[in-house]
Amino acid sequence: MNRFLAFAVLCGLSLTACAQQAAPPAEGQKITVGAKTLVEPVYAAGTPEARVSQALRELDPRIQVESIQPSPIPGFREVIATGQVVYVSDDGKYLFQGGLLDIAKRKDMSEAAMAKLRLEILETLPVEDRIVFAPAGKPKHTVVVLTDIECGYCRKFHNDIAEYTKRGIEVEYLAFPRAGLASADYRSMVSVWCAPDRRKALTDAKNGRSVPTRTCGRTPVDMQYRAGQRMGLSGTPMILNANGELMGGYLPPDALLQRLEAKSAAPAGGA
Repeated sequence: MNRFLAFAVLCGLSLTACAQQAAPPAEGQKITVGAKTLVEPVYAAGTPEARVSQALRELDPRIQVESIQPSPIPGFREVIATGQVVYVSDDGKYLFQGGLLDIAKRKDMSEAAMAKLRLEILETLPVEDRIVFAPAGKPKHTVVVLTDIECGYCRKFHNDIAEYTKRGIEVEYLAFPRAGLASADYRSMVSVWCAPDRRKALTDAKNGRSVPTRTCGRTPVDMQYRAGQRMGLSGTPMILNANGELMGGYLPPDALLQRLEAKSAAPAGGA
């Protein structure tokens, strides 16, 4: 497997998910996740984690490893890298990707690992940097929606924003300009997030109305975009519940409410 294809495996063959990323730092150096600066762990020589880390860096030095943990499968480590969960043998020789299902618990172990990471990243993104549409009373559910102002399903979702809030769902938008940080789409989203009335600006942009060009000293668009990459975003909208669990892409109001209610009613450790 050549280096490009090897990297594509971890990127899910998605150029968007891997765009705009510089080569990752070496172990022990600082990386930024959202607004939080972390230090990549240094793995002791001769350990499975060290062999796995080295194997991935040899596979492609651009692979950004978030974590290497014990796996439910004996002889393998669970790795979160470039927004996906993969499993690498302790000797660093074998890698496979795809959902890992615990049959007895009926639980997707790969999604559970990603949900935990997404929640950690979301906790670094200030609520005041999000564009929030809240119900009149106390919300029954809160979702975080990574959105783009140009995508059709993002616009369809926002056209029904009053119906979502009517059902007690609070929607917290994060910016994800799909075309990247050098695009016209990005500049438009910066104008929205820098507007004095972000909610109106977002609604105007999603309805195809022009939004005055603006910049501001501190825009969260870059931070939210990079967070989306780390959370494994492969398309917009990406809807997450309060636990970082993926609800899917676009869902109509009633379907989203039903899915949220089902997740809330599911026993701990269930699917």
